[in-house]
Amino acid sequence: MRTGQRRNKGMRTRLGCLSHKSDSCSDFTAILPDKPNRALKRLSTEEATRWADSFDVLLSHKCGVAAFRAFLKTEFSEENLEFWLACEEYKKTRSTAKLVSKAHRIFEEFVDVQAPREVNIDFQTREATRKNMEEPSLTCFDQAQGKVHSLMEKDSYPRFLRSKMYLDLLSQSQRRLS
Repeated sequence: MRTGQRRNKGMRTRLGCLSHKSDSCSDFTAILPDKPNRALKRLSTEEATRWADSFDVLLSHKCGVAAFRAFLKTEFSEENLEFWLACEEYKKTRSTAKLVSKAHRIFEEFVDVQAPREVNIDFQTREATRKNMEEPSLTCFDQAQGKVHSLMEKDSYPRFLRSKMYLDLLSQSQRRLS
């Protein structure tokens, strides 16, 4: 097994609670204008344009999330989106036993001080979330997730809409209509 494969497998194992079902837009490189494929062909100009309507519209579209993730990677700030997505996935947990272990993994990965992918939240929010870890519930990350959502919406999202990546994607989808 090559080093890169081992590293990727290790990351998948370590972040198992964050895994999402694979789809054609899970890796934005698959829909970049210089690599046309089925995902890009299915993405309509209308859908891509709607991402500018609101941050929540972007987050509700799997290709929108993939595009935003790719953009955040260029800014070295994808941990915010990954945390938000992990929280969304966490809220779907039905098993109490899994709830506790997933909560602790998310906290250790994103919230704890010096976490490997520490998100930018204030001290009070971090401490409130730490206290919530005493008895994890489906809402234990709500405050932190809200802060991260707000940060992305006010900071990263406007930059994404002005980015060459997004503008190129719009341009490519419009050219397909011509």
